[in-house]
Amino acid sequence: MPRFLIDVNLPYRLALWSGGDCSHMRDLGETWTDTQIWEYARERDMVIVSKDTDFSDRIVVSSPPPRVIHIRIGNMRMRDFHGLLTRMWPQAIALSTGNRLVRIYQDRIETIE
Repeated sequence: MPRFLIDVNLPYRLALWSGGDCSHMRDLGETWTDTQIWEYARERDMVIVSKDTDFSDRIVVSSPPPRVIHIRIGNMRMRDFHGLLTRMWPQAIALSTGNRLVRIYQDRIETIE
């Protein structure tokens, strides 16, 4: 079963998310509400990966599951985006197991337990 649910606002084809650990919302339905996405991830103990602040706001007042990885990177070329995530993704994965929220910035990663 996939561990990570990638939101529609993130690239569909990204090598980091091509394995069996990830499922993209595009494959499930692009018209789901945030609540439907939340419940789907909660029922399956998944980590929601998104650029959407709604999920990080919601996890601050909720208990896992789901957990959230919030990518707080502005617009950039896909190659630069991929390079940045490739460097930070292993640490974000490790931090997501013990923290309800992991925020990825261009220059750092922050967590909330």
